[in-house]
Amino acid sequence: LKLQILLSLLALSCHAQHQHQHQHQHQHHAHLNANNIPRDEKPDHRHEDPRETSTWIPILKYNKEQSEDGSYKTEYETGNNIVHEETGFLKDFETNPNGVLVQHGQYSYQSPEGTLVNVQYTADENGFRATGDHIPTPPAIPEEIQKGLDQIYAGIKLQQERLEQRAKSDPAFAKKLEERRVANQNGQYIGLLENQ
Repeated sequence: LKLQILLSLLALSCHAQHQHQHQHQHQHHAHLNANNIPRDEKPDHRHEDPRETSTWIPILKYNKEQSEDGSYKTEYETGNNIVHEETGFLKDFETNPNGVLVQHGQYSYQSPEGTLVNVQYTADENGFRATGDHIPTPPAIPEEIQKGLDQIYAGIKLQQERLEQRAKSDPAFAKKLEERRVANQNGQYIGLLENQ
């Protein structure tokens, strides 16, 4: 048993010495280029992430209040002049039994050019909408195009009214119409029902 322990220690020692020599040779070869000319020992910074920073930015203010009904209010301010405030609450919504989270907020920060940027936003069942002086304003819709859009909307509304009228007198069609409504809510497409 003593001999076995002694042989194990000797094998470990030989392996460690071999690893040390291999690392030394690798380091020596790493400093040579293809012509065996030693390279400059300066570190290569080309592969560093240019976004890295060592600047520490303190949080000057942080507050979050959460209510049992799901509503909340949060606000924070950082040492580099970012200020953010947001409130949220759950709103009952007929097509979603769990309700819809409605969020209102605003934030501001200083642009690289030194301009103070203010943004106000709302997020609800109609999506996310932001306003601010820095956000480009789309051009007005030309009158002819607006008329065309109004006609398309009126046609869709008329078609929906006809489908609902037919559903009142045809229970099988009413069932298909409800299946279509649920499928549309789930992002599926069934097709036209008017000719069925």
